[in-house]
Amino acid sequence: MQSNPPTIVIRHRLENLKKCSLRGLESRPDFIFVTYPYRSLPDLSGYVILDLDAPPLTELDKEAGLLIVDATWRYAEKMIQPLKQLPHCIRRSLPGHYRTAYPRKQTGCGDPERGLASIEALYISFLLSGRDTLGLLDNYYWKEQFLSINYL
Repeated sequence: MQSNPPTIVIRHRLENLKKCSLRGLESRPDFIFVTYPYRSLPDLSGYVILDLDAPPLTELDKEAGLLIVDATWRYAEKMIQPLKQLPHCIRRSLPGHYRTAYPRKQTGCGDPERGLASIEALYISFLLSGRDTLGLLDNYYWKEQFLSINYL
């Protein structure tokens, strides 16, 4: 089995942990959680940053580390801007045909069905880049609906 750099999650300090789709991953050794605003970040050289306005993620990115932002859409947009400027990071997007199972009430995320929950985006990222997805969705309440509507 291939060993990848740890997945880095930058989580906004105001993220509601009761609703957070990434709960349960904090104790995994293959994840690093950083609270935003942060004083410093781990070395992000060769990391893929998920960004809506970037080329699609593929299996060619399988050796890169993954970085995702975990926040509401309003906060995430502000948090991703400085990361886009990092010259040693790779920006990638997810294909637009994936749909969320997470019931959204907030506005500002464009098409609410396309605005994936953090765990959904992470799962798709792992899948597309050839990483092991075992256990990722174990604590996700809408796991079965998500897998079903996306034919996964």
